[in-house]
Amino acid sequence: MAELGIELRKRGKAPDVLIHDAKRDWLIIVEAVTSHGPVDQKRKNELAELFSNARPGLVFVSAFPDRQTFTKFHAVIAWETEVWIADAPDHMIHFNGERFLGPYA
Repeated sequence: MAELGIELRKRGKAPDVLIHDAKRDWLIIVEAVTSHGPVDQKRKNELAELFSNARPGLVFVSAFPDRQTFTKFHAVIAWETEVWIADAPDHMIHFNGERFLGPYA
């Protein structure tokens, strides 16, 4: 993680899952809705600050167990983030922005 410019001091602010896509040099930051809630704008800002020194581009993902749970939270999901739903694992929902799945400058 140090090679990627990542230093996590407090577990409380850390996301549920970090995935480094080495081919594209993306850091995929996943929040499980059942533990911390979705990536809303406040959480997106916190995560962006937490990983502000990271070399890879940041991709924010809210992970849901099913569509029913997704419908409870869809109104608060931050723009320019992604949604993954476990009962449809081959698909993702993109919340607007100029590109589909990728970091923003």
